[in-house]
Amino acid sequence: LNRVTLFALIFSIGILVDNSIVVLENIHRWFSMRKLPMEDAAVVATDEVGNPTILATFAVIVALLPMAFVTGLMGPYMRPIPINSSVAMFFSMLLAFILTPYLAIRWLKHDEAHESPEALEREDEARAGFLVRLFNKIYMPLFNSRAKRWIFLGFAGMLLVVSVLLLVSRAVLVKMLPYDNKSELQVVLDMPEGTPLQETYRVAKQIADYIKNTNEVKNYVIYVGQPAPFDFNGLVRHYYLREAPNLAQIHINLIGKYDRKAQSHEIAERIRDEVARIAKANGAKYVAVVEPPPGPPVLSPIVAEVYGPDHKGQLEVANQIKKIFENTPGIIDVGIYDNYLQREFQIDIDREKVKRYGLSEDVIVKTVRIALAGHKVGLIHSSDDLHPVSIVVRLDEKYRGSIEDILSMKIPTPMGGIPLNTLVTVKPATTEHDIYRKNLQPVVYVIANVNDKLGSPVYPILDLWDKIKNIKTPDGKGVEELLTHQPELTDRYYVKWDGEWQVTYETFRDMGIAFGVAIVVLYILLVGWFKSFKMPAVIMSPIPFTLVGIVPGHFLMGAFFTATSMIGFIALAGIILRNSILLVEFAEQKLKEGLSLEEALLEAGIVRTRPILLTAAAIVVGAFVIIFDPIFNGLAIALIFGTIASTLLTLVVVPVLYYMIVGEERKLHLCPAVPIDAKKEEC
Repeated sequence: LNRVTLFALIFSIGILVDNSIVVLENIHRWFSMRKLPMEDAAVVATDEVGNPTILATFAVIVALLPMAFVTGLMGPYMRPIPINSSVAMFFSMLLAFILTPYLAIRWLKHDEAHESPEALEREDEARAGFLVRLFNKIYMPLFNSRAKRWIFLGFAGMLLVVSVLLLVSRAVLVKMLPYDNKSELQVVLDMPEGTPLQETYRVAKQIADYIKNTNEVKNYVIYVGQPAPFDFNGLVRHYYLREAPNLAQIHINLIGKYDRKAQSHEIAERIRDEVARIAKANGAKYVAVVEPPPGPPVLSPIVAEVYGPDHKGQLEVANQIKKIFENTPGIIDVGIYDNYLQREFQIDIDREKVKRYGLSEDVIVKTVRIALAGHKVGLIHSSDDLHPVSIVVRLDEKYRGSIEDILSMKIPTPMGGIPLNTLVTVKPATTEHDIYRKNLQPVVYVIANVNDKLGSPVYPILDLWDKIKNIKTPDGKGVEELLTHQPELTDRYYVKWDGEWQVTYETFRDMGIAFGVAIVVLYILLVGWFKSFKMPAVIMSPIPFTLVGIVPGHFLMGAFFTATSMIGFIALAGIILRNSILLVEFAEQKLKEGLSLEEALLEAGIVRTRPILLTAAAIVVGAFVIIFDPIFNGLAIALIFGTIASTLLTLVVVPVLYYMIVGEERKLHLCPAVPIDAKKEEC
C-alpha cells in the first residue's frame, strides 16, 4: 500500500456503488409497482438492468485499463489507479447482481410493509408527475422542431469549443503535477571558482539574514563547502555532489502548513527577487530558491541538453541558450552545468636560489602542502571515543586565505626565515572539472525554473522552439532540437529538451494514446452489442462534453490541468457511458413494447433520471474528499465538474441525437407493436 494506492481506493468508492445503485433503484421501482411478489420483482428488476449494467461495467474497465500501459516515469507511479479500479469494478458488478437483490428483499420488505399501497402510489405519482412536466418542457419542443434541435446542439457545441479555448488560450495551464505545499525550501548558491570558504559563507549568511525575517520561516541551516544531508532534492538534482569552497546551500524550515496562509511555492516566489539581488551584488555566479519537487524526479523543470562534436562549441551554444532563457519572461534561476574553468596557481621553484639557501625542492613542496592541506603528526586516544582522533598541523585560516598569504610565508633555512616568494615564481592558470556525460556522450546542461505565474515548463519551450532553432553554431549547420531521445551521433549540434518537459510530454502523449485506444475499443464493444454503427456514436456523444465541466472547473478553482486531471477525463469516458446506455437500452425496450419514438424517449428520461442522478452524486461525493489534496485535486475536479456537466447534457443530448440519427432507421426495422407480455420470438 502507498499513497497512490489509497487514492485509487478513494477514487474507486465513487464508481463502485454505481452498479448497486442502478440495480437497487430498479428493484425499488418494481417493488413500488406491486405487480409481482417481491422475490420475483427483484429477479425481474435485476434482469431488466443486467445487460446495460454489464456493458457499462466493461465500458469503465475498457476506459481505465489502457492507462496501466503508460510508459516513462509516471507509468509505474499512476498504475495502481487503473489496475485496482478495474478489478474493483468487476467485483462490484458481481456484488450488485448477487448481494444487492438479496439485501433488497431482506430490508426493503420491512420498509414497504409499513407503507400503504396508496401512500406509495401517491409518492411515485408525485415524483413522476414532476419529471413528466420537466421532460415534456425539454424534450417535446426539441422533438417537434428541427431548428430548435440544431440550435440546442449548436449551443452545446459552442460550450465545448469555449472550454477547449480555455486550454488553448492558457487560461487553464497544463502541468505535470501541481505544486505541493512543502515544509521546507532551499537556497542554492554558487560563487565564482576559487572563492574562499569564508567569502562563500559571508554571502550565504547575508542571504540567510534576510530570509529569517520572513514570517513563515521557522529556522535555517547553512552548509558551505559540503552538501546538505541527503534528501529527495539532493538525489534528483544532484545537490549531494556539491562539495567545494565556492558552493553553499541554505536549508530553510517553514512553520507548519496549517499555521500559515501562504503555500511554500508562494513563499519561494516572494523571497526569490531579493535573494537574487543580494547574490548578484556579491558577485555570485548562480543562485536559486528551490523546493522539493512533488514529482517527477528531474534535474530541473526546464533542462536543455547540448550535444555536439566539439566541447568548446557546446559551451558556445549553451551560453546562447542561457541568454535566451534569461531574456524570456517567466523563466528564472538560469544556470549551466558544465566543466567550468577553475582558477589555479602554478608554483615554479627556482632551483638556483633553493640550493643557494641550502634547501631542497622537496622541503618547499612539503611546506606548502602542510600549510594548505595540513599534516597528521599523531593521534589522541581517549577512553570516551571509539576511534582515535588525528592531530593535524596546518596554518591558521587567516594566514592561508589568499595566494599572497601563502607567498609571504617564511621558509626556515640555515640563514634564517626566507619568504616563499623569493624562492618561487607564481603563474595563474586554469583547470577543468570532469566533463558531464549522459550515456557516455559529453553534454552541457542548461537548467532553468519557471515562476509561479507561468507554472509549467510546457509553454516556455513551445515559445522558445524557433529561437533555439535559429542559434548560430560553429559549424554553421544550426541546432536540431530533440524531444525524447538523445542523438545517436554528435556530428552536429543538438539540443535535447529534458526535465519536467519530457515527463509531461511522454505522460500526456501516452495518456492520449490510451484514451484513443479506449475510445476505439469502446466503439467496437458497443457495435458488437447493438449491431449498429450509428448507435455507438449516439451513446458516446457525451464523452467530449465532459470537457464542458472539466476545463471550466479547473478555471474556477484556479488549478492546473495535470496528469491526474487527464486520468479523471479518461475515467469519465467510461463512467458517463453508463448514463447513455441506461437511456438508450430503456428507450429500445419501450419501442419494442409498442410505444412511439417520442413516448419511448420521454419514458426513458423519466424512469432513468433517478439512477443517473444517484450515480452522479455518488461519484461527486466520492471525489470530494480528494479535492483538498494538492497532488490529486485535479482528479477530483475532473470527476466532480465533468460528471455534473456531462450528466445534465447527457439527459438531453443523447435523446435528441437518438431521435435525429437512429430513431427513424430503427423504427423501420423494429418488429410491430406487441403486448408487453409477448415473447420476443413471436415478433
